Amino acid sequence: MELPKLNNADQVEGNMVIMTDAAGLSGVAMARLAKISGAAALMVVNTDQDAGDYIYSLEPETDEEREYAEEHIDIPIIMVSLQAGNVITTALATDEMDPKIVNAGGALPDRIRLYAGGDRPFFEDAVSKTPVVYLIHNMLTNEECDELITLADGKYDRVDDTTGVNNYLENIMSSEDGTPTAKNIDRVTLWKGGIAGKLFKDIDERISQVTGFPPEHFSDFQVNKYEKGSAYDEHFDINPANGIMASITIFLNDVPQEGGGEFIFTKPEDGNGEPVIISPTKGLAVVHHNTDEKYNFDRATVHSEAELLSGYKYVAKKYVYLNPQEKHMRIVLPLIAMPFGGKLPRVFITLQNLLIANFGFESAETYFRKIITMIPVLLLIGIASAVSNFVTNKLKSGDDSSSSGIMKKKTKEVPKKDGKVVKKTKKSSTKSKKA
Repeated sequence: MELPKLNNADQVEGNMVIMTDAAGLSGVAMARLAKISGAAALMVVNTDQDAGDYIYSLEPETDEEREYAEEHIDIPIIMVSLQAGNVITTALATDEMDPKIVNAGGALPDRIRLYAGGDRPFFEDAVSKTPVVYLIHNMLTNEECDELITLADGKYDRVDDTTGVNNYLENIMSSEDGTPTAKNIDRVTLWKGGIAGKLFKDIDERISQVTGFPPEHFSDFQVNKYEKGSAYDEHFDINPANGIMASITIFLNDVPQEGGGEFIFTKPEDGNGEPVIISPTKGLAVVHHNTDEKYNFDRATVHSEAELLSGYKYVAKKYVYLNPQEKHMRIVLPLIAMPFGGKLPRVFITLQNLLIANFGFESAETYFRKIITMIPVLLLIGIASAVSNFVTNKLKSGDDSSSSGIMKKKTKEVPKKDGKVVKKTKKSSTKSKKA
């Protein structure tokens, strides 16, 4: 099919052209128009008013399109959501500017920087309908992946979800019927929160920039270690004590294609309903929303991890809570965990469980926050008391030494006429003379 050049091809030459999908043209057709008009890049805006931040893959729709794209399309092509498109096209708009000028591209910035994939994060759509699932390639660098594995080493506990006891603090829920879902999986949560070092702050900032989630809503990293035979049967990411809006699963090492361990969404409401299978790739993040746009739990988020057939698999998971986390979660608990390499002592998990069992979720959270917040105060009081006792004892010891020095008796050897020697004591204190 022959296509004419764009009407403003003389302005497009050497620049990025912005198009919308409102005309119903395929991605290849739009790319073809941009290419023959001399564009250096193409940005396609998704005009679906109800789509929010949703974007989709621009795939060839016919074999002819696929063949043409492979032979002729060599310019960068990206899709942005309607919201993002509006931000870009009104970047330089002012209140006084004529809307016609804005609509004609008069408020566009002079330059828009497009990054090639390379080692920078970039998106890939995984499920088009529900649940919301997308991949972020290169979410972590190789060095960051290796560092997380090193920090978790030696701190793991074997997951046992058959006990009927939940770990609400670290999002580890027991299975409903006592049947194990987490099989031969070792896990540790690295409590860093608001006192984290550069590694964790850089990662949280990058995740926030790429996903749009505020870091105040993030959990700390939960690191999981899988060995040959490990598997995770179908389950949900859900926590009745602290609502989870989204989950970010990051693979920390590569697993060979024949090694198993795939991440699987078993029941997506997407196309033919076939499972979505994601192979573990180092640095790759799988983001899925556990709730719909009204924050209701989405049962289509059920997922599993296939049995690992050989070697090891390391996965870091970060949860995005519905509400920002309070200071006792982001400051106090990480401070308590610091002497243990970021691993929280079990007693605090038990404490929260006891409070929930006795008072329910809402009241238990209030009591737990007060108790945890009081710990630093009690520690400061204890330290102040210990210092005070130490100083008091030192002063008292000094006074006793002075007193004993005053009352100390001197001994003097006095020879007797028969040649024997006897000791004569004499007080060292001086007697006052009478006037």
